Amino acid sequence: MEKPTTIDEYIASFPSETQKILQRLREDLQRMIPDAKQKISYAIPTFTLNGNLIHFAGYKNHIGLYPGSKAVEALAEDLKGYHTSKGTVQFPIDKPLPIDLIEKIVAFCVAQNLAKKKKG
Repeated sequence: MEKPTTIDEYIASFPSETQKILQRLREDLQRMIPDAKQKISYAIPTFTLNGNLIHFAGYKNHIGLYPGSKAVEALAEDLKGYHTSKGTVQFPIDKPLPIDLIEKIVAFCVAQNLAKKKKG
């Protein structure tokens, strides 16, 4: 299969239940960051705002959210109970997405990217 070139193609490549979760996450991210642009970067869906802001991806057993290492470090206490690694948070596919937590992660990422804009 060819690599998807749009987020719609990316989401369509998953089983229907995973598609629903990915589409819901995409819609939530659109609501949280209406000024962000969307693209495929690193072969996964990416929201950009003054540079790459946040990525997400689907897997067999989880949804990966990629806010970057600074967000994972800063929100470590909030992320207890989720598998994390440098720059990554995994949300189990068989549980509802923690939208309040995702909003907190996104707010951190937006503030970080807007601060970059002011410096440069």
